[in-house]
Amino acid sequence: MDDKKFTVIDEEGKELEFEVVLTFQNPDNDKSYVIYKLPGEENDEVFAAVYDEKSKLGGNLMPIDTDKEWDMIDEVLNSFLEE
Repeated sequence: MDDKKFTVIDEEGKELEFEVVLTFQNPDNDKSYVIYKLPGEENDEVFAAVYDEKSKLGGNLMPIDTDKEWDMIDEVLNSFLEE
């Protein structure tokens, strides 16, 4: 993942490019998160995932498991957007 974009290969082997909106680490659970979206200003739907930056594959996105994590991500994103 570079500073602004990264590529994901989906289950069908298709490459999808995403723009990074925000990355942050939660010291309470020692996890890194990435909030991202499809390129283009007209698309404002965002996605989020746990990001394992130490993965040997150049980074690994993992699903968010709990409502508590989703609530925390929502708070961080809202704070970011208010700034």
